[in-house]
Amino acid sequence: MIGVRLGVPIACWRKGHARELLETEVLPPPATCYGALLSLVGETDRDRHIGCRVTSGLLNQPEISTVLRTFWRIKHKKTSQGNGENARPDFQQLVMNADLVVWCDSAEEASPTDRLEARVCTALRSPARVERFGGWSLGESTHLINDAWLLATGDLPAPCRTFVEDPEGAVTLPVWVDHVGTSGTRYTVGTLQSISRSPDVSRVPRIAPPPVAGNGT
Repeated sequence: MIGVRLGVPIACWRKGHARELLETEVLPPPATCYGALLSLVGETDRDRHIGCRVTSGLLNQPEISTVLRTFWRIKHKKTSQGNGENARPDFQQLVMNADLVVWCDSAEEASPTDRLEARVCTALRSPARVERFGGWSLGESTHLINDAWLLATGDLPAPCRTFVEDPEGAVTLPVWVDHVGTSGTRYTVGTLQSISRSPDVSRVPRIAPPPVAGNGT
């Protein structure tokens, strides 16, 4: 297992059912972290590293601000995006100056080679070897990552409040998101646990879509 320490000046890890007030989760969900790692290594197929385990933890207590901004929506298909009733103002929460760690373990990936954990190490140690495009964000495309450090040994600079699975936990976060509807979104339940080094891998959420009805896979 490796850790990647990230500095994110502004972010919103939007709660799935937030509507009028776009609330943020206290830390980025496993699905968001997985997407960020895929972006880092230049991977566009999100099925490529199914089976890896990913989670995040906070090294600080970031402030949360609330802003009023314009959001795009689709009310009239014949009206262009961002115009007329296809745009409206809404309040949004923003996490300010988050100092966090994203954990990744690839032991359970199907592929024996080119696993996500190794690709992340390559991207941070030898960025010239990676072909990718666009900015690197953690959440919305405008919520860019400012700093990144590889924690290859799992040692932490400070205690880290990390999301780990716990059937009796009070935090529910998405592990796999259905971007078309909601039926294909998979959640996991857990808690925030203070740790001083890498978490127990068995309690780190496993990245995978929901089971297919009828075959249990």
